[in-house]
Amino acid sequence: MENARLAKGINQVDKHGFQKQVKDKVNRKLKARHEKKSVWFGLGLFGLVGWSVAIPTLLGIAIGSWLDNHVPSRYSWTLTMLVVGVGLGCLNAWYWIKKESHHE
Repeated sequence: MENARLAKGINQVDKHGFQKQVKDKVNRKLKARHEKKSVWFGLGLFGLVGWSVAIPTLLGIAIGSWLDNHVPSRYSWTLTMLVVGVGLGCLNAWYWIKKESHHE
């Protein structure tokens, strides 16, 4: 009987501790949403957008170059995959910008 009361007491302490953790996290998130964005945030987003275009573009060039060496074709695979990589990178950048603009 005493073990059951002890377990119930421990659960109550854990429950209140968990509720406090959740409340603290919610308060931090709300505070972060209402704070003004800094220059560093803008630079970070600028870098994120740049890399989200650059990486798919470079991957497209690498895949296209490999295809040019292994799959003979009348058209340049490198240029084709470059365009595909830039297109995918722009879609990716658009996604990130749209996602960040919804937070404001």
